[in-house]
Amino acid sequence: MRQQRKVIRPGLLVTVIIGSILMAVYPLTVFSKEANILVEWGSDEGMLRLSRSKAKVDFFPLANNFESQTNKVYCGVASSTIVLNALRVRNTETKKFLPKAESVLDKEDLKYISGRFSPYFDRYTQNNVLNNQTKSKLEILGKPIEVDGSLKRDVGLQLDQVKQLLQTHKLKVEKYVVTHTGDLSLLRRNLKKNLTSKNDFVIINYSRKGLDQTGGGHISPVGAYDEESDSVLVMDVNSNKANWVWVTLKDLVAAMATYDTVENRGYLLVSEK
Repeated sequence: MRQQRKVIRPGLLVTVIIGSILMAVYPLTVFSKEANILVEWGSDEGMLRLSRSKAKVDFFPLANNFESQTNKVYCGVASSTIVLNALRVRNTETKKFLPKAESVLDKEDLKYISGRFSPYFDRYTQNNVLNNQTKSKLEILGKPIEVDGSLKRDVGLQLDQVKQLLQTHKLKVEKYVVTHTGDLSLLRRNLKKNLTSKNDFVIINYSRKGLDQTGGGHISPVGAYDEESDSVLVMDVNSNKANWVWVTLKDLVAAMATYDTVENRGYLLVSEK
């Protein structure tokens, strides 16, 4: 009785050879679990980090006022809107600053509203948070602006422009530009202090590619810090593209220490004056 010979298909042989080469050249980045540096907040590990975190005061007001960015370049506008509402909605001392959210209804929508009743809430929206002291909506969307005597497009908001936006609403804003990994210890101290105290928030500006995500620069608020994993919960404002994720501070610093138009990215500490 003849033994049946095993036949290796050419395509399978090529796949095995390529896989062996990749394992030798990229042992961690391609096949290791360490290559996935993000932990989704809805996973078992993500929920565990949130439950054991001792620095998550900001998570609850941010979640209660969270909204997704209304277009692909409004991450800075959305983050500013969320933080402003988290600070001021239901706060009797700062209620006077809140604008009417009139953009949510058209004139046609009001034809059945009668008397002195107003259907509008007092709150910030991505339509009313900009003003004549900030970049305009059209400039954020790509309208050329004059820089050093020439017209240039500057889509979205840079870190310093988010700072300026929030300051026009009479907030105290501290900006930290991240230039190297040595900024890690300062970031950790600032996060632990901010995320354990009420009425102040953190907004980060980072490169998505630095976190193995698709896309360019991005801005979002931070909701919590987990000391055991040395990671933070990034509450991504682009709900159409990405979930909220836990990111280690080491990876976050690397993603922030990237150049953006005029300077490196970084983070903002935001509070009432």
